Amino acid sequence: MLTDKIVLITGASRGVGKETARACARAGAKVILHFNVNKDAATALAKEVDAVGCVAEDLSQKGAADRLWQQAMTMAGQVDAVVNNAGVYRETPLHDAQSWDRNWAEQFQVNVMAPCELMRNAINDWGSQGGAIVNIASRAAYRGDGPDHTGYAACKAALVAAAKTLARAHAHNYALIYTLTPGWIETDMAPSRVEARAAAIAEIPLGRVAQPEEIAAMTAFLLSGQCGSATGSVIDINGASFMR
Repeated sequence: MLTDKIVLITGASRGVGKETARACARAGAKVILHFNVNKDAATALAKEVDAVGCVAEDLSQKGAADRLWQQAMTMAGQVDAVVNNAGVYRETPLHDAQSWDRNWAEQFQVNVMAPCELMRNAINDWGSQGGAIVNIASRAAYRGDGPDHTGYAACKAALVAAAKTLARAHAHNYALIYTLTPGWIETDMAPSRVEARAAAIAEIPLGRVAQPEEIAAMTAFLLSGQCGSATGSVIDINGASFMR
C-alpha cells in the first residue's frame, strides 16, 4: 500500500508514533523518525523498521519544524507523506497565571504551529504531485477537556480547523489531509491512577481505551491513498465516548 513511499513521523520514539512507524514499514514505506529526547528508543526503532534515519528536534522551539522538514528532505531526497503525531498535554489552570502562560505557549507551539509548519512545507514542496498528511488531534477539539486543560482542547481544535482549511484549499493538487480525533489511548499519557482510570473507562461504551495499534492502522490506511475522497475528514476513534 505504501511501497517505496517516504513517510515522516513526528514523535516516533514511543506510543502512537512508534506503532505508526511499524505499520507504515509493514505496508512498504520507508520512514523517517522524529524524536525529541528519546534517542535510544528512536535508534532502536530505526533498526527494527529499517528506517531512512532519525531526526532530533524540539518542536517547542520556533523554527524547529522547518528544520525538521529540511533535514528529512536532505536525508531522503523527498517526503511523500507526513504524520503529525508529536504533542504535549499540559495543565492550564485558571488560578495559576504563570503556568497558564507557559503551558499555553508550549502547547500552541508543539500542537498547532509545528504541525501547521510541516503541512506548509509539504504542500509547498509537493506542488501538483501531491502527497498525504495525517494529523493526530483529540476528541477534546470538539467536546472540550477537563477544567485544567483549556489550552490543550483549544490547540487541538485549532489543528482540526487548520487541516480542514488546507484540505479544501489544496485538494486540487492532490494534497490529501486527514485528522484523527482519538479519546484516551493506551500510552503513557493515559490515566494511570486506579480512580482516574476507572473514571476514564466508565465513560467509554466500548469498555476500554484505544490501543496505539488502532490509531496506527487507520493512519497507514489513510496514507495509502485508497480513499482520497475522504480528504478533509475528521475521524473519531474513541470507543463511542463522543460522537458528533
